[in-house]
Amino acid sequence: MSRAGAGAVRRGVYAPPAPDRVLTAHSADGTPLHVEVHGPDGAPAVVLAHGWTCSTAFWAAQIRELAGQCRVIAYDQRGHGRTAAADVCSTEALADDLEAVLRATLAPGERAVLAGHSMGGMTLMAAAGRPALREHAAAVLLCSTGASRLVAESRVVPIRAGRVRTGLTRRILGSGAPLGPVTPLAKKVLRYATMGPGASPDKVEACARIVHACPRRVRKAWSYVLEELEVDARVRELTLPAVVVAGSADRLTPPVHARRIAAALPDCRSLDVLTGVGHMTPIEAPDIITEKIRALVAEFLAAPAAGTNAVDAEERAV
Repeated sequence: MSRAGAGAVRRGVYAPPAPDRVLTAHSADGTPLHVEVHGPDGAPAVVLAHGWTCSTAFWAAQIRELAGQCRVIAYDQRGHGRTAAADVCSTEALADDLEAVLRATLAPGERAVLAGHSMGGMTLMAAAGRPALREHAAAVLLCSTGASRLVAESRVVPIRAGRVRTGLTRRILGSGAPLGPVTPLAKKVLRYATMGPGASPDKVEACARIVHACPRRVRKAWSYVLEELEVDARVRELTLPAVVVAGSADRLTPPVHARRIAAALPDCRSLDVLTGVGHMTPIEAPDIITEKIRALVAEFLAAPAAGTNAVDAEERAV
């Protein structure tokens, strides 16, 4: 069984639908990236970038709902899912990979709505100002993500902020220990660290299978990149219309990150903090995330964006 097949449930809304087309995009350093295309040719395009330790399977609920009206493009970050690990792990590599996917899947000048969760959101921020993003991105959705200070501001370790908490968090997130099989205890730990307390068993199961399928060497290699992440300056270069979503119970990227990003974005249309939701927003609140993407498609792809007035970001608790 492939890594992607092992990292997915087989039934229900979180079971990944079969893609209409599979292709390989080659990044700047030659890394081949697994790319899936769902939905009809010529439909408005949506590009989905998943987070650390995840895969295209993470977006199953959004793909299932959007592929009837949109052309949904999802890809596996290097080392994740069906994309093999590469020698280089860096924010620049993330940006290179996104550019490669955009060029491989979109016609010259064609625009798309881009959505990124966690490390996928960091990918969009890292790529701000890149030529392919300027050419192809119409609007962005940033879910449960941060631009810097990820380890220092994580709340996975339930003690007061400071050097001790930061050190313990660094050791936990950077551990290369195998996660092992998906057991009841493993799901309990994963729910605590990454999900809200009210996450239903099917959502926990889906997340656990995806995360446990990520090779431990890949998990460890990318943890170092996230520890040193610093893309605050890039956020200010992301001049596209942007929507930011966070979970109030997110321990990995608490809402302080979303508020900082929203304040720095030149054109933030809204900031929503989802009450009781943790870090895995596309799985924990699938309908809300899907509707956010659908609304961006309707505003910036299905109808002309000319004359659209920017509005100040307004934080809402949902």
